[in-house]
Amino acid sequence: MRDRIVAGNWKMNLNYEEAIHLATNLNAWVADNHPIAQVIIAPSSIYLQTLLEAVDEQYVKISSQDISAHEKGAYTGDISAEQLDSIGLDFAIIGHSERREYQGETDIVIAEKLKQAFKHQINPILCVGEKLEEREADKHFEVVKTQLMDALVAQKPEDLSRLIIAYEPVWAIGTGKTATPEQAQEIHAFIRKVLNDEFGVEVANDTSILYGGSVNAQNANEIFAQPDIDGGLVGGASLKYDDFVQIIAACK
Repeated sequence: MRDRIVAGNWKMNLNYEEAIHLATNLNAWVADNHPIAQVIIAPSSIYLQTLLEAVDEQYVKISSQDISAHEKGAYTGDISAEQLDSIGLDFAIIGHSERREYQGETDIVIAEKLKQAFKHQINPILCVGEKLEEREADKHFEVVKTQLMDALVAQKPEDLSRLIIAYEPVWAIGTGKTATPEQAQEIHAFIRKVLNDEFGVEVANDTSILYGGSVNAQNANEIFAQPDIDGGLVGGASLKYDDFVQIIAACK
């Protein structure tokens, strides 16, 4: 049975007081309402330890927005999987399109990050997705399959039970544009087929695949109703308490 998951990627937003306020209010809402979806929030790294202590992880899980490809060493600014594990963190976003674009992360680097996550019991949220020109050229299936295979082929089969995938069409992130429910379902089904063909039916059936790309309170119900969409990786709307709890409630 796949987990239903709604994850909020806070990116480089919220000051200390705002982050604590939002996290504790979300924790209280989840405790009171018991949604089906597992709720995960990914704050800036400087807040990880504080928010781990501020929330009850039976209600809200905390995720890193990134992870280092290296075990340890002279990598200024990086945070290792071992360090995240040592403070009790269970999740990390890996391969987000903004890191691919702005930090030049390649599929090879992302594969190494996955190895580090699996080695240290971190559940990775692996992001894949195409740019607008790739979709317009009808290359979106090819792009997504390449990203998946380059990231996953080097992993140990037994580790894939920890995997979460987020499909995020790059052209829909922070733009207000959203893939139609039919477009989103089509590529989620394709991702599940790739998992089935390459890694077996158990991995395909058990891997939660999230949609990310301008998910909001107005479109969440229709998107989450699709059979191969198991929840969402939410950006801007996860910063707004009222919107985010509506999105969480839409995941049924």
